[in-house]
Amino acid sequence: MADPSKVIHIRNVGHEISENDLLQLFQPFGVITKLVMLRAKNQALLQMQDVPSAINAMQVYTNVQPTIRGRNVYVQFSSHQELTTVDQNTQGRGDEPNRILLVTIHHMLYPITVEVLHQVFSPYGFVEKIVTFQKSAGFQALIQYQSRQSAVSAITSLQGRNIYDGCCQLDIQYSNLDELQVNFNNERSRDFTNPSLPAEQRGRSSQQAGYGDAGGIYAFPASGASSVAFPQVPNAAAIAAAFAGGLPPGISGTNDRCTVLVSNLNPDGIDEDKLFNLFSLYGNIVRIKLLRNKPDHALVQMGDGFQAELAVHFLKGAMLFGKRLEVNFSKHPNITPGAETHEYSNSNLNRFNRNAAKNYRYCCSPTKMIHLSTLPQEITEEEIVTLLEEHGTIVSTKVFEMNGKKQALVMFETEEQATEALVCKHASSMAGSIIRISFSQLQAI
Repeated sequence: MADPSKVIHIRNVGHEISENDLLQLFQPFGVITKLVMLRAKNQALLQMQDVPSAINAMQVYTNVQPTIRGRNVYVQFSSHQELTTVDQNTQGRGDEPNRILLVTIHHMLYPITVEVLHQVFSPYGFVEKIVTFQKSAGFQALIQYQSRQSAVSAITSLQGRNIYDGCCQLDIQYSNLDELQVNFNNERSRDFTNPSLPAEQRGRSSQQAGYGDAGGIYAFPASGASSVAFPQVPNAAAIAAAFAGGLPPGISGTNDRCTVLVSNLNPDGIDEDKLFNLFSLYGNIVRIKLLRNKPDHALVQMGDGFQAELAVHFLKGAMLFGKRLEVNFSKHPNITPGAETHEYSNSNLNRFNRNAAKNYRYCCSPTKMIHLSTLPQEITEEEIVTLLEEHGTIVSTKVFEMNGKKQALVMFETEEQATEALVCKHASSMAGSIIRISFSQLQAI
């Protein structure tokens, strides 16, 4: 293996694997600064912000085989210590101030629209024009200010900042262009001095302006992100970003019913906290009520309609305690608080209060493999087996470390056994640590 480097060499990158797929594979380990796809060789080179981030990624993917779209990819340290991308600077002029800025967005987990960019850059002066496009260097934009001083202020204040917490990092330089040409006012280009410009028909792109092709890769209805500058991303945008810009098949993204009716439960095995552990995989839980007159029925109120739709989609037909669950939208818009209702809206165990997009990305139907995190630092595989073996036959286990924290993968013989282990042991305490469990989409350890 080559000496450690912040550049990682990735092999077996098939044509079906996109840049975004690779970004999602490595983004848990830190900021990704550059990515070069070597399509002719089915390879890629990816540069992390620093060597420790790359080492963390390599340590994990040495123990856990990384798979993208069903294809194993193979990673090693590159012989390069630094990547230079040829076309990243073709429209930049370096340090010479100019009223037009070339902006490259690294580590892009959320869709970035003209509206988002306008909110980010307009506090520093009047923004005349914005054009966005896609290049091999990543998602880029040209921002034209009315004055050069505004551009100087923006680059001084914003260079290196993240638009959203932990992602969408701004890499800004002065452009060598003198004037932007904008033909259409839409989500990819905008002339704020000429609001009467037409909106192009969907499917065409800003390449008409001669800057490149955004291709609609990150297109998302403006309502999802238009009200965002630096705060929390709305769920709609976070979900779409988590699923690579489009919702999974079968999910409309338009549901507004927050309450779910769960039936065919096993009354002897289930309680509100176990339902919380399962449904909190798909969103924040507001409250849960077991129906005393129908002991095998329960109502679960999710944080919003998107989260309820994810829960219905992924849990319908799941097996738990010997019963096949029926999960449907309830006719009740919400659950009325009362003595028989368990409140969870303020629970610090709700998973989507932080890293919402990351949690959405891991949403899936129950699998045979569970992922345990926030484990005690000195935990052993034997202790994990002892904790979980009452719930079924454990096929294999693996304990590893990520970002200095102990984690584990445990594969059961069936999805039902893994589901039972998750609902019974998530949020349980071990040696002072509150264990977090979710399903893993890995096929093998």
